[in-house]
Parts: sequence; C-alpha cells; structure tokens
Amino acid sequence: MTAPLAAVVLCAGKGTRMKSEKAKVLHPILGKPLCAYPLIRALELGASPVVPVVGHQAEEVERSIRAHFPTAPLRFALQKEQRGTADAVRSAESALKDFNGRVFILYGDVPLVRRETLEALVAAHDKSGGVLTMVSTQPPDPTGYGRVIREMGKVVRIVEHKDATPEQRQVRECNAGLYLVESSFLWKALANIRSTNAQGEFYLTDLVEMAATQGPVAAIDADFGETAGVNDRVELAARARALQTRINEGHMRNGVTLTDPATTYIEEGVAIGSDTEIGPMVTLSGATVVGRNVTIGQGCVLHASSVADGTNMKPYTVLEEARVGERCILGPFSRLRPGTDLAEEVHLGNFVETKKARIGRGSKANHLAYLGDAKIGSGVNVGAGTITCNYDGVNKHVTELGNGVFIGSDSQLVAPVKVGDGAYVGAGTTVTKDVPPGSLAVSRTPQVNMEGWVERKKARMAKSAEAGPSKSDKASAG
Repeated sequence: MTAPLAAVVLCAGKGTRMKSEKAKVLHPILGKPLCAYPLIRALELGASPVVPVVGHQAEEVERSIRAHFPTAPLRFALQKEQRGTADAVRSAESALKDFNGRVFILYGDVPLVRRETLEALVAAHDKSGGVLTMVSTQPPDPTGYGRVIREMGKVVRIVEHKDATPEQRQVRECNAGLYLVESSFLWKALANIRSTNAQGEFYLTDLVEMAATQGPVAAIDADFGETAGVNDRVELAARARALQTRINEGHMRNGVTLTDPATTYIEEGVAIGSDTEIGPMVTLSGATVVGRNVTIGQGCVLHASSVADGTNMKPYTVLEEARVGERCILGPFSRLRPGTDLAEEVHLGNFVETKKARIGRGSKANHLAYLGDAKIGSGVNVGAGTITCNYDGVNKHVTELGNGVFIGSDSQLVAPVKVGDGAYVGAGTTVTKDVPPGSLAVSRTPQVNMEGWVERKKARMAKSAEAGPSKSDKASAG
C-alpha cells in the first residue's frame, strides 16, 4: 500500500526585490499566480492535504489560492514572522497534526518544477529507505546557493554559501530546496534547529545533516532551469518564457502546428487536438479546449472557450466563454462574448458580435451585426447591420428567430420579439412585434421621388450667388 502523501508549499515571503506592493507569489505567470504551479504539481501527485504557508499579505494570498483551487484539499498555515525556511515549514505542523506519511516541501516561487521530477523524488525516497530525499542541481554560477557536501559519495550536509569555506564553495552540486520527508522525522527535527548561522535564521537545510545520521539521504539531479526561483521581475519574465516554451513544444510534439511559437501564448491547461494550425500572435487562455483540424488565424484570442473539430477562425477573432461547434467559420474580427453557443457550420463574419446567443446549424451573419440575448434557429440568414435591441435601459430581453428566417440588412429587432419559421424581414425594418411564420415584415417609410429637385436647387444657389452678399453681411464687413 502506498504511504500517504502531503505537501507544504512556502508562500510567506514578501519578495522585496520585486519592488511591488503585491506579495511575490501573487505575481502572474501565464495567467496564474506564481504559487499556483507548485500547488498544481503536488495535487497532480495526489498530495492530500496540501498546506500553503502564508505570511506577507496572508489574507490576499489565501484568497487567491482558494479561488484557483476551490475544491482542492487545502489547509492553510500562517508564518507570523519571516524567520527562515525551517520556521516556515514548522508553521505547518498544526495543519498536519493528524497526518502520518511523506511530506513534500516545495516553494511558491519555483514555478518550473516538473511532475516527472517529483515522481522521481518519490521513487528515490522509496528506494533509499531514508527519512529525507532531496533534489540537487548545478547552476551555471553557484554563488549564493547552499552546497551539497558529500563524504564517500554520500550526502552528509548542506552548507549555505555565507557559511561555506573557500574549499566548500568550489563544490558545484547545489541544493534545489525541494524535499520529501517522513513526517515522523520532520517535526521532531525542526524543533531542534537553531539559528546559529551567518544570517541568524532557522535553515531548513539543517534537516539534511540530521537525516544523514539516521540513514541514507538520496539526492536526485534536476536541471537548474527547472528549479530556479523568482526574485525580481526580470526572473519572472524569464521563467514565463521558459514555461511558455515548454508548453508550446509539448503541443507541437502532440501534433499541433504553431506557425510562430515565439509569439504564441498558450496557458497551462489548454487542450488542443492534433492537426490544428495556430498562426502567430495567438492567445489561448483559461480552460480552453480546441478540437482537431482547427485553423486559428493570426491574432485570435480565446479565453475559457471550446472550439470543435474542423472550425476555421480567421484573423483577430475573439472568444470569451463561448462554445463553437464543428466546421464553423468565424471572422475576421468577430467577437463571441460569454454565453455564445454555436451549432455546426455557423458562419459569423467580420465585425459580428454575439453575447448569450444560441445559433443553430448552418446559420449565417457575415457582416457587421450585433446578436445579443438571442435564440436563432438553423439555416437563418442575418443581413449586414442587423441589431438585436436587447436592453430597454433596465432589463435584457430575448430575440427569437425560427428556422430558415431571413433578416434583411440594417434591421432592428426590438426584444422581446419572435420571428417565426421561414419568415422574412425586409431591409431597413424595425421589428417591434412578433412576425408569424412565413410572413414578410416591412416597416419602411414610403419612398418619395421629387423629380427635378436637383436642378431647382442648383438654380436657387446660382441666383443667390449673383445677388451678392446681403445688407446684413455688408454691415458686418464694415
């Protein structure tokens, strides 16, 4: 039987080098707060509970984490004063008082750690039989990092850079700060850590030396880029680029074509089917799902939307909380706002905007239309310049168009109103009452042709010019 697994994620620091009024772990990286990524990895491996340790702006950090993980098994702990990493982990003891098993120790400002690395950490821990297993790395410049000290090839301690001798500073293997620890050892060991070091802090790294006295301390190696933290906004941007590259390469290896990966923004969690082609400067965010054989043109923006197989999205189409059926054609410059639900083979063309609109199979609105709070049947043609007038200044009302309806250009549909199956609305009509099925609705003012009007107008203008300025004009000039 697999031993229980929990996680402690340190999210208490202020992050002074960010030069921000916002706590460091709340700064966004690809649409999520920085601290969300280690929390996601811990939850993926089945950690329960997961304990974020908060401190600086504790309420704001907790609120943000709960909003992003509303159903996760979270228990929050508070570090009242920032007195070092060991003190931060010790703050989680009461939240895990009823837990007996293995505990991940992760950092809220390390977003690039992979699930595979944590899985390897668990496997190494199970194999070693020790009470603590760690992740080590070899940064290009080890200055500032704790060195992993080995004797006869075995890990015996970690020495922080400020406390290291010149000889120890030559060691290239450094502590990545990620651990898996037996809870039966963890809390007792933390109680014995002292702040007798150059910084006067309670170092979590002291756990390693304590663990080495009780058995082997295994260390798995991870790429430095994966374990690098964030201390300022330059590093935040660097981690975001690295994460975006990782995400984009993953999609490409799964059969998605990205025309220009360097300008394609795809958040973690977006799903894309094979043989889909994505143009440059595209943004896919939130819980977006894109099917197979979809074409997404340059500059399109999709947030929390779904697009079914075979749809063609022309450049600069925008979707927000919308659902698009199979083989639709959208854009360019279409905007689908929340609540839009398109059936198969719907066409929405340039500068067409929808909001809370359900549109049936094969219906079309190819030019310059607003369709809000609308229920539109199949095979409907909506002409250019059509507006559903859904708001009376107080309430929103619904427009219903039956199957096979034809709406002429420049029509206004003043909701609440229904147009029955197969009915026609003539161009320029303002519809204020229901149109029966198969009817024609027209509300134009009768046209009047005034023959000879242009010539008479020209004659009056010429006569006025010959007469010269009026007396009042002369008086003004004088």
